[in-house]
Amino acid sequence: MNYNKAEFHSCYGLFSQIPESDRTEIVFAGRSNVGKSTLINKIFNRKSLARVSSVPGKTATINFYSLDDVFFVDLPGYGYAKVAKTEKQRWAGLIEGYLNADRNIELVFLLIDMRHAPTADDLHMINFLIDNELPFVIILTKADKLNKTERAKAMKVFAETIPCYEDIHIIPFSSQTFEGVEEVRKIIEETAEDARVYSETDEISEEESD
Repeated sequence: MNYNKAEFHSCYGLFSQIPESDRTEIVFAGRSNVGKSTLINKIFNRKSLARVSSVPGKTATINFYSLDDVFFVDLPGYGYAKVAKTEKQRWAGLIEGYLNADRNIELVFLLIDMRHAPTADDLHMINFLIDNELPFVIILTKADKLNKTERAKAMKVFAETIPCYEDIHIIPFSSQTFEGVEEVRKIIEETAEDARVYSETDEISEEESD
C-alpha cells in the first residue's frame, strides 16, 4: 500500500446517512482524546489527514478515509462527559448503529491510553467486540509517556483487567517515537490482502455454481 495516497472520503453525523458497505472497512475506536486522529496521521504519513484536537469530543462524526479498495473508518470518541445528553445519544447511535450493521468490517483497532487502566467504557467495547466476534487489535497510545518501570506496571494492570487478554494482539504506540507504526501497517496490509483473497475466492465459487 502507498499510504501517502490515502484521502478523506466522507463523514456522517447520523447512522441513517451512511451508504451500504461496498468494500473492506478497517475501524478505529476509542475514548475521546485517546489519539485516534494522531494514529491515523502517523499511519498515512500525513500531518493533517485527520484533524487532531486537544479538545475531547471533537470528532462527532464517523469519518471515512479511502486507500485502494479499503475504507478506514474513524468512529466518534466515546466516554466524554461534558456534552449534552442528546449529543451523547447521537454519538452512541452512530457507534452502535455502525458496529451492529451488516458491514464489511474486517478489523477494529481499539485505542486505549497506556497511562491509565481501561475504563468501564473500554471494557464494555472489548466485551462487545468479543461477543459479536468482530476481530480487533488493542493499541496502547502515548507509550512514550511511561518509563520502563511504569510500562511494566501498566501492562500488568491490562493483563489483570482486560478479558481474554492472552488472546488479544496488543501494540504499544507512540506518535513521538513512531513505536508501533510499522506493526500496525503490517496488520492493515495483511487484513486487506486476506479480504481480497476471500473476495476473489468467493467470486470464483459463485461463477462455478452458475
